[in-house]
Amino acid sequence: MEKPKTVIALFLLACVITGFGAGNLYFRGDYKVFFEPDDPQKLAYEEMQNVFSKSENVTFLILPDSENVYQPETFELIHALTEDAWHIPMSNRVESLSNYQYTFADEEGLVVQDLIRKGQTDEAHIRWVREVIEPIQNLRGRLISDNEAMAVINVTIQLPEGDQTPKIMKIGAFARELKEKYETAYPEHKIYLSGIVTMNDAFALTAQDDASTLIPLMFIIIAVMIALLTRSKAASAVVLVVVGGTIVMTMGIAGWWGIFLSPSTVNVPTMVTTLAVADCLHIIVTYRQKIQQGLAKEQALAESIVLNLKAVLLTSGTTAIGFLMLNFAEVPILSHLGNLTAVGVVLACILSLTVLPAMLTLLPAPRVKEQNGDDTQVKKLGGWVISNHRRILPYSVIILTVSLLFCLNNRLNDVAVEYFDLSSPFRQSVEIQKKYMGGMSNIDFAVYTGEPYGINDPAVMKEVDALAKWLRSQPEVKHVLSFADIIKRLNMNMHDDDPAYFTLPESKDLAAQYLLLYEMSLPYGLDLNNQIDIDKSGVRIIAVLENLGSEEFTEFEARTKRWFGKLAPELRLEAASPALMFAHIGARNMESMVWGSVAALVVISLLITLALRSWRLGIVSLMANLMPAGVGFGIWGMMSGEINMALSVELSMTMGIIVDDSVHFLLKYQAARKDNMNVRDSVEYAFRTVGRAMITTTVVLAAGFGVLLLSDFRLNSDMGLMTNIIFIAALFIDLLFLPSFLMWLDKDKNKTTREAT
Repeated sequence: MEKPKTVIALFLLACVITGFGAGNLYFRGDYKVFFEPDDPQKLAYEEMQNVFSKSENVTFLILPDSENVYQPETFELIHALTEDAWHIPMSNRVESLSNYQYTFADEEGLVVQDLIRKGQTDEAHIRWVREVIEPIQNLRGRLISDNEAMAVINVTIQLPEGDQTPKIMKIGAFARELKEKYETAYPEHKIYLSGIVTMNDAFALTAQDDASTLIPLMFIIIAVMIALLTRSKAASAVVLVVVGGTIVMTMGIAGWWGIFLSPSTVNVPTMVTTLAVADCLHIIVTYRQKIQQGLAKEQALAESIVLNLKAVLLTSGTTAIGFLMLNFAEVPILSHLGNLTAVGVVLACILSLTVLPAMLTLLPAPRVKEQNGDDTQVKKLGGWVISNHRRILPYSVIILTVSLLFCLNNRLNDVAVEYFDLSSPFRQSVEIQKKYMGGMSNIDFAVYTGEPYGINDPAVMKEVDALAKWLRSQPEVKHVLSFADIIKRLNMNMHDDDPAYFTLPESKDLAAQYLLLYEMSLPYGLDLNNQIDIDKSGVRIIAVLENLGSEEFTEFEARTKRWFGKLAPELRLEAASPALMFAHIGARNMESMVWGSVAALVVISLLITLALRSWRLGIVSLMANLMPAGVGFGIWGMMSGEINMALSVELSMTMGIIVDDSVHFLLKYQAARKDNMNVRDSVEYAFRTVGRAMITTTVVLAAGFGVLLLSDFRLNSDMGLMTNIIFIAALFIDLLFLPSFLMWLDKDKNKTTREAT
């Protein structure tokens, strides 16, 4: 405070130096950012992508208003859009009802042709298509819905390695242009975009939308709230300068650090802003209280710093520790979120203890009314709690017990395609696909024989066919694409289309001949590399499932492997898909974060106990800080019960934040006890000195994290909702339970003035 201008000059210099690092930031929105390079499911998926052709795709779902695909306009649309889809950047395969390679026999042998050629939209041809595809299992449920209401065009994309986000967004934009073009040309049809590449595009679009809307909105809300709560535009402006500096330095450090922006880290500014405001508000509220008591500006500011120094340092430390524990997470971008937010919290602490007082020193002393109505209400609340503490305690126990019971309703359920809000176009497509096609979650099973041309062995083909049949018998499976069906159809075609020969060839040589003949007849881009590898040693079976939760998905994988292991122990079966990767990462992340939360609990509790220098108050603090999470997860158990990837880090993340109020309250209570006040007066003193700041900071924190509720990305909106529930629960516990418990705990000392320690 002696050299405020120097402090501000150094602050600006630090902002410039660190802020340049922000130029190194770039955005990645593809699903691979959720996985470590050595993630086992990711490696299995990449191996499968290398052996067979890639399966990342854009899917056009064509829904006629009449819900009947068999009409001339729909056939015309399917054919034209199929042709245009080849122009999508990096597309290497387009499959639809139009270019499905239908096989049959004639006098000259095997004939392979498209189902719908240009102009073939007359009733006779439509009727013929309807009849011939009826028995083809590889087609129905994949390129046309079983109820014939929806047609599908599937475009396989060959994405390069490295940062795929710019290319994905280019592909997504091209696909949306095609969708708009054909919806305009065929107004009686709706077209929806789905597929893995579209999901990646939705990740990127949602994150960019969050960054461009939520952060400015949050700044406006925070500024207005501070102005209203402190009744000072100058205070609001000063806080925003500190917060702005904190964000510039944090994101600049992220750039120098080499951390990229992602759907998670794009919200770091929102979180840092909210947490930085809490530090500033404690100092400003106390500063204004001291001014109200008649102290001079410099003295009031100095006393505010002294009174809040320990609490601000402690709560900033615990908040940073809570976020650092996100390094236990299996998801890299959650670790990035934790590390960057921890950096921001530390910077906010430093700036609120240096730059904030410097700016307040240069500003004129605020005009504060002698009696603030809010302070009066807080004092009344404190008096009510003191008078009713014997009633509050049993009610608190009942609420906590009920909450803990509802916690049992919670279960891990990570469905990647449901990460998006229902207002998201991608999520709407997912719901449409679920309604007409059964789901979009697929799992690929690769059977490796270990020898070239091994898949032509009748024994192997028999086991592959058995696996396909078994998969079709499972209730959660909606469609199975099997190479065995192609071979059986070829065998039938080579026997004059006699249905009795829809069986596997009897010899390896015969199967090889059929396969060679068929492959030579296929046009470019429609080969069988998506199902068999180049040396014919492996075959891939693709199963489309309902949009299952992570537990059901991994259980299905394990069940299939067990069944096939008993059938063909000599063959290696691998399973992989993006949906399976998310299912596994969700479960592993939950297990890891249990340990992360325990570590956060231990470290934060020890830190608070050391700061309070009292095991007794340390245990009280531990109780007050655990109860909000119990209440929060209990309410979540009543509301939803589904714990996704973001919510698995809630306990560790919020614990470091909610200790703010309890620590401030306990420090004031302890200080009063050391001044020989009795328990009643000490509680009253804590309410009087910190009660308003607790309410103010909680309101600001809830408003800041509440902005996340507006995100279309459910991982962010769920995190915002759960965090708000825990914040509000923590405030009630700190204002009602904590003082009541202290009065009950220290009741034997009411008549004495011994120290609480």
